[in-house]
Amino acid sequence: MNSILPYIYYSLPWAFIIGLSIAAVAGIGIGLVWPRFLVYPYLAVYFCMNSTSYGNMAIFATRSIYSRGSGMLLFGLLLWYVLGAWACARVAASFQRYPTPACNLRPWFWAWLVLLAGHVAVGLMHGVSLAEALTPQGFSNIVWMAPLISLMLLSFRTREHVLELTHFILIVGLCRALFGLVRWAAFGGDPNNVYANMNAIKIRLTFFDINDSLVCTIAFAIAAVHLFQTVKIERPKFWRSIEWMTLCSTGLCILLSYRRSAWIGFMLAFLVIMMRFPLKRRMQLMTGGLPVVGAALAYVAVQRLSQTKGAGSGLSSLAYDMQSKRFGPESERVLELKFALADFLANPITGIGTWGRYTGYQYISWQNNPDGGLFLHSGALHVALKSGLLGIVLLFGTIVTFVLFARRALKTLPPELLGLATAGVAGIAFMIPDFLIGTPIPQVRTTQMLAICLALPYLAMAVAKAAPVTKPAAKPFMPPRPQLVHA
Repeated sequence: MNSILPYIYYSLPWAFIIGLSIAAVAGIGIGLVWPRFLVYPYLAVYFCMNSTSYGNMAIFATRSIYSRGSGMLLFGLLLWYVLGAWACARVAASFQRYPTPACNLRPWFWAWLVLLAGHVAVGLMHGVSLAEALTPQGFSNIVWMAPLISLMLLSFRTREHVLELTHFILIVGLCRALFGLVRWAAFGGDPNNVYANMNAIKIRLTFFDINDSLVCTIAFAIAAVHLFQTVKIERPKFWRSIEWMTLCSTGLCILLSYRRSAWIGFMLAFLVIMMRFPLKRRMQLMTGGLPVVGAALAYVAVQRLSQTKGAGSGLSSLAYDMQSKRFGPESERVLELKFALADFLANPITGIGTWGRYTGYQYISWQNNPDGGLFLHSGALHVALKSGLLGIVLLFGTIVTFVLFARRALKTLPPELLGLATAGVAGIAFMIPDFLIGTPIPQVRTTQMLAICLALPYLAMAVAKAAPVTKPAAKPFMPPRPQLVHA
C-alpha cells in the first residue's frame, strides 16, 4: 500500500485536469443545446454565496469565491465562466437562427469597454502593469456586466423559460431569507457582524452583505406583484403559498439586517412595486400598511442606534457617521469623500486612472491595507474619481437609457411577465443608497447582481414581443391535370 500512495499522490493533478476537461466538454454541449442551464448555477452562486468577510473575527475567513483565479487570470474564474457561457449561447443562437434580442444598453457598454481600453493603453505607456490597469478597484467590473446581460437575453427565449426563471428567483429568495432568519433566531445571526465584533453594538443581524438583502428585495417584488397587481392571473395554490411565504420572510429578513442602506433602499423599491398595484390597493397600503412598516423600521433603528456611541437622536441619527461631530471636526467618511473630490477636481476630464489612489487615504482608518486608496464609500464619486467626466457621462447615459426603457416596459408588459420586470427595476432602486454611500463598483458580486437587475426588464420585454415561430403550412399535393392533345 505504501508503494502505491506516491503514484496516487502524483496522479491527482492529472486527474484534476482530466476531470476539468470532461466537465468543460459537457458544459459546452449543454450550453449549445440548453444555454439557460449554464445560467442557473451562475445565478445560484451570486444569490447564495457571501462576498465579504468584513467584520468576521474567525481566523479561517479567507478570500471568497469571487476572487478565485484573479491572480494569474487577471479576473476571477466566475467571470471567465460567464464569458464562456455567453459564447456557447451566442453560437447556439446562430445555429438556431435565433435573433439577437433588442437591448439599447449595448452602445453604452461598448463605450465603457473603449474607455477601459484607453485607460489600459495610457497606463502601460506610463509603466503601470496590466493587472493594475485592469484592477476591479477601477471600473472594469462595469464592463463585465455586459456579458451577463447578453447571456440572459440569449438563454431565456420563451415565456416558459422566463416563468421558469421567475419561479427560480422566488424559491432561491425564499430559501435565502429563511436561512437568514433561522440563523438569526437560533445561531447568533451573520458572523460577519461588524457592529457587534468591531463597534461593540450588541445586536444580531440576518445578513451584513447588502447583496443578500437585494436578493430578498427581488423575490419580494415578484411575490408582491403576482399577489396584488391590477390584472389577476390564475396560478396553482402551491405558488400562491410560496409567494405569501416569500413576501413575509424576505421583508422580515431585510428589516433584521440592521443596514441603513438596506432599509432606505427597500422603501425606494417598495415605491416602485406599489405603482404596479391598482389605485385602491395603493390607498389601502398607504393608510394601513405603511404605518406598520414605519413603526417596525423605527423600532429596529432605535434598537440599534441607541447602542451606538455618538449616534444622537432623531432622524439625523441615521447619518451619525456622516456628521462632523462624530470624529472631531470631520468624520472619516466625510474626510474620505473630501480627499477623493479634491483629486477629481484636479483631474476632471479623465480622472486619476483605474489604478490611481486618492491623496490622503493614509489618514482613513479602514484604508490602512494593501488596497488603501483604491476605493471609497461612494459609487458615483468612485466612477468620477477613476474615469473623470468621461465616465460620468457614460454612467448618466446608461442610467437614463435604462430608466426610459423600464418605464415603457412596466406600462406594456402582460401580467405574467410584469413581476419579473418590476423585480429588476425595484432591485436597481434598492441599490441607490449603496451606490451613493457604499462601495458597489469594486465588488464583483454587487456589479453582477446589478447586471441581473438590468437584464430582467429587457428579458421580459423581449419575450413579450417575440412572435411564435411557425413553419409555413405545406401545400396539399395536387396531381397534374391531364393535357388535351389536339390533332
